[in-house]
Amino acid sequence: MARAMPSPTLIEAAWREPAQVLRGLADEPWALGFVSGGERADWSYVMAEPDAVLEVAADNPRDPFSALAALAGAALPLAPDGPPFQGGVAGLAAYELGDRLERLGLPRLEGWPDLACARYRSVLAFDHRRGRVVAAGAEPERALAWLKRPAPAPHAPAARLSADDPAAYETAVAEVVGRIRDGEIFQANIARRWRGRMGEDARPIDLLTRLVETSPAPFAAYLRLADRAVVSNSPERFIRVRPDGAGLVAHTEPIKGTAPRGNTPAADQALAQGLLASEKDRAENLMIVDLMRNDLARVCVPGEVRTPELFRLASFANVHHLVSTVTGRLAPGLGAVDLLRAAFPPGSITGAPKVQAMKVISGLEAPRGPFFGSMFQLGFDGGFDSSVLIRTAAFVEDAQGWRVETRAGAGIVADSDPRGERLETESKIAALLAALA
Repeated sequence: MARAMPSPTLIEAAWREPAQVLRGLADEPWALGFVSGGERADWSYVMAEPDAVLEVAADNPRDPFSALAALAGAALPLAPDGPPFQGGVAGLAAYELGDRLERLGLPRLEGWPDLACARYRSVLAFDHRRGRVVAAGAEPERALAWLKRPAPAPHAPAARLSADDPAAYETAVAEVVGRIRDGEIFQANIARRWRGRMGEDARPIDLLTRLVETSPAPFAAYLRLADRAVVSNSPERFIRVRPDGAGLVAHTEPIKGTAPRGNTPAADQALAQGLLASEKDRAENLMIVDLMRNDLARVCVPGEVRTPELFRLASFANVHHLVSTVTGRLAPGLGAVDLLRAAFPPGSITGAPKVQAMKVISGLEAPRGPFFGSMFQLGFDGGFDSSVLIRTAAFVEDAQGWRVETRAGAGIVADSDPRGERLETESKIAALLAALA
């Protein structure tokens, strides 16, 4: 499947909002966008018209990680002064892709493959810091043409959603607390579902458009498949890999610890300071930091895994979070796909120990599919970046239009209060539900 690619070239164009450009492509299968927003907005990307696609269903015996590496092919240098991603493979790794590694026999969410990705020879890259658009890759002229696509007017999503029984969720949380106290696990992330149907004439891209306007996040993403779509407004990076001249540097930013935003500046500051001082939330975060350190250590040079940042406060439209950073240097001969294999699924949405937490989750939740998996980009240069698919909606098209489902989870530890954890899921999902309403 892999074939030689010409070295990437760059063409600059006038600034356009990435979400608006994506609207003009959004109904095409394999249209894909990464839309970075908020105070930490950096690079956004829009891509379409791939030259090769890869879907690995649950019953396909092929090794999806080897197939992903083969699709990307041999590493090429980047064009200087360009974006970190100048073409490559991008797409969706569903949560159950982790079953290829742990062999737990996890059921699948109907119709969703374990891996769905495509190879894009060129991309549109949006430099938020310098206010420029760059067409990059082997065929930048093709990407420039996407800027001229007309963008259909947005519709209100007008979705009507109903939540799973809140009492059942609290019962599940209480069960997990009991299993933690019995010593089976230390932490597990347990999620709730909201399901419904989009309004007449509304499309998945309408949700992304509204989220970008009302609740910008650093790792928002959109992927359109034939009769399915994923819209994510994630605040969380999973893993990133960057060449630095001496090899490949790995980086992850797990999120654990949550508090709602306040209604006044004073109340908001008090909630933020309370989160920073919370022993429960700090312990919850530290467990996942330790898990991610262990995952990185499996593929990094011994002694090179470090934690340069612990418990940074990150504030979003509806919640405050605690974020930590773990870094490492990949061992010689290993690349981004080796790190993905070592670390998937993300520790922040499984728990610790990871494998046993996944077993507990599978007994209490419906199959996750795209929820709590990852959207990723694997560049032709060997670089990699990815998000954790939280604050995410999944869509399925049928004769009546688009069905929509979304989920939110909470990290359960020994002193978790079932009602408090349920309220945390409602704080986390509030901005997405408001955008759908």
